[in-house]
Amino acid sequence: MATSMGSQQTGTQNDVYDLVSVLYHALEGAQTNGQYCQDARQSGNRDLEQFFLQCQQEDRQRADRAKQLLGRIVQG
Repeated sequence: MATSMGSQQTGTQNDVYDLVSVLYHALEGAQTNGQYCQDARQSGNRDLEQFFLQCQQEDRQRADRAKQLLGRIVQG
């Protein structure tokens, strides 16, 4: 499980490991959804374009929140 993997396998505090993982996946999702949004725009499917844009915005917000929390933990 990822929670125990953080400290046992990497020597990194679990909450730091977990936040970095969430941050990584949120940024990856934002990038991927950006591509999906562009694909939908090119195909003329406005509903899909809006859906993927919303997903991208949610991923960006999630990444921003993870960065804020990570900063608090690191500054401790």
